[in-house]
Amino acid sequence: MSVPLLDGQIEPDEAVGNISSAAPASNNAPPVVLTPTNRATQQMATTDGDAEAGIAGIFRQSSHPLALFFLFLFRTGAITVYLLSGFFTDNYVLSTVVVVVLLAMDFWNCRNVAGRTLVGLRFWNQVDEDGESYWVFESRDPSRPANPVDSRMFWIAIYVFPLLWVALFIVSLLRFKLSFIPIVVLALVFNVTNAIGFTYADRDAKQRWANSVVGSGWSLGLGGIGGQLLTGAVQKSVGRVFGG
Repeated sequence: MSVPLLDGQIEPDEAVGNISSAAPASNNAPPVVLTPTNRATQQMATTDGDAEAGIAGIFRQSSHPLALFFLFLFRTGAITVYLLSGFFTDNYVLSTVVVVVLLAMDFWNCRNVAGRTLVGLRFWNQVDEDGESYWVFESRDPSRPANPVDSRMFWIAIYVFPLLWVALFIVSLLRFKLSFIPIVVLALVFNVTNAIGFTYADRDAKQRWANSVVGSGWSLGLGGIGGQLLTGAVQKSVGRVFGG
């Protein structure tokens, strides 16, 4: 009598049971969970890099939207009136007066309001008793940094608009519109003065911050060689970056 090869050890019921129970464990794909959502939640900013773009988003993220609004209002208003006044009136005096008033308002607002509120900087020229004039700079406490959106938009306005007036000055020369050159020159004086003043104010603020870091290093006991190394490193890095 012949003996079966597998000797009756086949147990299909248990094998089937093992296969069916092991199948879910071998599937490593995570379960799909459906959650309700919309575009508003998908576009919500979670970091500075993911911040909402556009004019509305900029003003929504600004800490001082009113100051930012008037900063660009006066600057764009002066250029707009200068470019489009010829389409609405032939009165050269009226156009000149409106542009000059907007430029003067922008100069005062930028130096006394926008710079102080948006980036915490302010500057002015002072004359001492001997008749010598010098620049005076003010800055906020470094422990209270400015809003990144306010700071970025402020420096864009400070540096871009002088370049636009330079372009308009070149166009006036090429088209021989000599009557418009005094207006452009006045706009350049106002804009470049603010650009230079705030650039030096920013550099002065960072230089004083570097000096305070050095002073705190000495107060923490970093005297001798350690204090000298810290002083040299901070002053050299600040001078290299900010032209000091």
